[in-house]
Amino acid sequence: MPRRNLARLYKDEFSDYSLAKFQQDMLAGLTVAAVALPLALAFGVASGASAAAGLVTAILAGIIMGLLGGAPYQISGPTGAMSAVLIVLVARYGLEGIWFAGLISGALLLGIGILRLGRFIAFIPAPVISGFTSGIALIIFIGQIDNFLGIKTAATETAAQKFLGYFSSGFTPDWQSVSLGLVVVGTMLLWPAKWNARFPSSLMGIILAALLNSALSWSAPMIGAIPRTLFLAERLSLSNIPFNNFSEFIAPTLTITALGAVESLLCGAVGSNMTGVRLQANQELIAQGVGNMVIPFFGGVPATAAIARSSVGIKSGGQTRMVSIIHAVGLLLSMFLLTPFMERIPLAALAGVLMVTAVRMNEWEAINFIFGKRFKTDIIAFTITMLATIVLDLTQAILIGSFLAGAVFLNKIASIDITVQDVDIKRLREKGIETQGKCKHVRVAFLTGPLFFAATGQFNEAFANLQETHALILSMRGVSLVDTAGIEAIHRLHERLHKQGGTLMFAGLHDNARNMMERGGLVKLIGEENLFWSSDQAIVEAERRGCKFCQTQGRMNAFN
Repeated sequence: MPRRNLARLYKDEFSDYSLAKFQQDMLAGLTVAAVALPLALAFGVASGASAAAGLVTAILAGIIMGLLGGAPYQISGPTGAMSAVLIVLVARYGLEGIWFAGLISGALLLGIGILRLGRFIAFIPAPVISGFTSGIALIIFIGQIDNFLGIKTAATETAAQKFLGYFSSGFTPDWQSVSLGLVVVGTMLLWPAKWNARFPSSLMGIILAALLNSALSWSAPMIGAIPRTLFLAERLSLSNIPFNNFSEFIAPTLTITALGAVESLLCGAVGSNMTGVRLQANQELIAQGVGNMVIPFFGGVPATAAIARSSVGIKSGGQTRMVSIIHAVGLLLSMFLLTPFMERIPLAALAGVLMVTAVRMNEWEAINFIFGKRFKTDIIAFTITMLATIVLDLTQAILIGSFLAGAVFLNKIASIDITVQDVDIKRLREKGIETQGKCKHVRVAFLTGPLFFAATGQFNEAFANLQETHALILSMRGVSLVDTAGIEAIHRLHERLHKQGGTLMFAGLHDNARNMMERGGLVKLIGEENLFWSSDQAIVEAERRGCKFCQTQGRMNAFN
């Protein structure tokens, strides 16, 4: 199945490929490479590995994940979100541990894709994702304060502890580093958008900072040696895989897996909106899985699809996945041709790039919408997830976010709207339905929403008072889901009506609800004669049968 999906994607992309389209892909790929180069170096350093590791990751991810990806516009590499996770994990487990966690997370992503479970990743609510993204942005920003100020403070478990540490320990900023960082920040903020389309502001800022540092002979810390090889000296090998400590890596593995899947599919959603080409989610997860299983053996760090790079490729006129391949080749050439320059890039310059990137990666439009419209549930979900991300361990933040996702989802779907009305004779006659309206004990209940365990309380409360009801018609056209708890609630309602001589009828049953009621024995118990296409038909039939309840009440009143 995955092989057929990939073959179909290739056929759709390259069936009418031409020299003109290749030229468009070439231009877009080189543009993406220019954007990706400073980001690859910066995210490599930010992850706790090295600039070389970031560059190797970008090259391999661009080739492997580009070839196997689920859409022509997906471009993968090291990202800010993943770097924020890795910096904490590197401090705890070391590079070997992260390589191992990346390898296992790749296998999990591959399995999720092969089993076609990718759609379940998309069930996380937007406020939770936005909160997690903002928390990660804070982690990146806080994590670069040391490099920006040219200082070295003690490592901490969380970003919140790191930030508070600046107020409790004395330090002296290196103003040379601060000046270089400000050059990059200023360039990225003031660089005109129309220029940015031709030459990335981040790359220009780094060039200016490096030239300034060299011209003034400043001593600001620099990247240092970058090996001209894809096989880094520090990399995962079969001999140093820590199988004996596998249990320790379960939590970081799940964190990397969840983040890699969510970020890649979010990138696909953005690309789909921009191009109209739908992402094949399971194929994309297969690509991410294979790539992350291979990259550790070269010394790289876990990668995901990158929204920034993919967006640049689309806006630059990219047509196919060749954009990803060409961007990777461009980065590979830069490794051999530009290494002397890259080695002299100040760490403060990379810090400036990451700080601006961190601010921009917040989903400001979504945040403004949530807070501007005062959606209380979404505000709570966003805030709790963001705070958990910076205050707690990243793995715990993932768990809290997942729990919040379930809670928010359950809260939104648990509500069922039930409106119980007497028969409106005037409305029926306006619709051309003849009814005498003699029976005053027929009521119609309009249900909208799922009837499952969390909604049965509302259901029971709505029908708590059914005295003097001969026929109760449940209009269930808006109910597409009924579970066993819902079946039991309907069963009890039927028994109560039956004891007082009443009848329970159904109108507009959805196929899913009817199938569940048949399996639960309700259709047989209530009878096919009490199932109708519309509530109007049920009302007419209830009156036609005659109202024994009314007749009984009449005899009792006459006797009294």
